[in-house]
Amino acid sequence: MRYHVVLGMILAGFLGSAQAADRIEEVAETCNACHGANGVSENPAIPSIGGQHESYLKKVLLDWKNGVSHSETMASLIKDYSVEQIAALAAYFAKKPWTPVAQKLDANLVKLGENPARRCAACHGDKGASHDGETPNLNGQWAEYLEMDTLKIRDGIIPVTDQRMVKAIKRLSAEEIKAVAAFFASQGK
Repeated sequence: MRYHVVLGMILAGFLGSAQAADRIEEVAETCNACHGANGVSENPAIPSIGGQHESYLKKVLLDWKNGVSHSETMASLIKDYSVEQIAALAAYFAKKPWTPVAQKLDANLVKLGENPARRCAACHGDKGASHDGETPNLNGQWAEYLEMDTLKIRDGIIPVTDQRMVKAIKRLSAEEIKAVAAFFASQGK
């Protein structure tokens, strides 16, 4: 009798885990509608999220849920998700492979961005592949998205607690920001 109770509890746990995984895959389909299959975006204005760091994804999703947001669309989509669902989504997409997007980049712009991009290396890595888990990968991300978000950080639209980053961005001209975005977008291929 005792054996059957324990076996039943174990099976219920496995079934619950399988059902939870199925539900996260269903929820992830909503994300894939904009961020692309497996989180690899096909839209230059929308970031790839597949293979991004789990802790970074979780932080960003929680920021949107808690109103520390720069995207009304994302805030409205994420507001009804539980903290557990957000953590599961972050883990789900973090397990996907990081895939640089295919994009045409101006070689001169990439070269122009190489030197100012060195200011970003301490946190984002030499080629935009960060190692700390809290800082997003930039390598192979859409150049348009990187430029757009960097300008939003510079202009205070996206709140950032790392003031070193804000100061570094504010020292760059719009053309340099475009070039740095192109440089990081070109990495990881």
